[in-house]
Amino acid sequence: MHVPDEVKPRRRQARGERRIAQLLDAAATVFRTTGYTAASTNAIAREAHVSPGTLYQYFPNKEAIAVELGERLLHRMREAHGQAFTPANFDLPLAEMLDAILDPMIEFNCANPVFLALMHGSDVPGRIAEEHDALHASLLTRVEELLGHYLPDMPAADRTRTASMAFALFKAGLDLVIGHEDEEREAYVRELKLVMFRYLEPVIGHVVPADRGTTPRHDATASLPGIHTP
Repeated sequence: MHVPDEVKPRRRQARGERRIAQLLDAAATVFRTTGYTAASTNAIAREAHVSPGTLYQYFPNKEAIAVELGERLLHRMREAHGQAFTPANFDLPLAEMLDAILDPMIEFNCANPVFLALMHGSDVPGRIAEEHDALHASLLTRVEELLGHYLPDMPAADRTRTASMAFALFKAGLDLVIGHEDEEREAYVRELKLVMFRYLEPVIGHVVPADRGTTPRHDATASLPGIHTP
């Protein structure tokens, strides 16, 4: 059967995209298990079940693989941020807001365990580190905006401090969540949400968002899934 010439480049392009995806999946496994510094292109090629020569057709070195993988992961994480930090979520009671904001973030990190291994590596390529730092800064800004939504008169320094502490608590709990599986992971997710609730509830748990008025509301009956709050 004759294949039109214009179809052939599209097929080659599709095969190339599949091969790149295969190599990136293999790199994610290697980076996660050995770390970025100890990883090698030979190990990635073995994990992908291809020859080193095939790998070099698509990537000149380990750094190029890490940069491509890092950019794709950062794009997915930005999408998770977009699902989490929405105006509608800001108007929810604290417990429900934590579900709405934390669930997409936890889901992303559990689905992409290589993210923390790659982004926190001591020898991670500078380009990835810079983009990660920018993303980290944007996340802190969103948390500060959330606090300002509830407490517009909160001093900027207090808002920054509270946002930074909340983010640090989340990262610490996330390491434990990722380190476990199945029911134990679900238990750590509940613990993480409880910690976040206990930290934020004295700050914003009894206050309605600023654009809906300033009348305090009682929120102590709010509960997280599987967690009873007094």
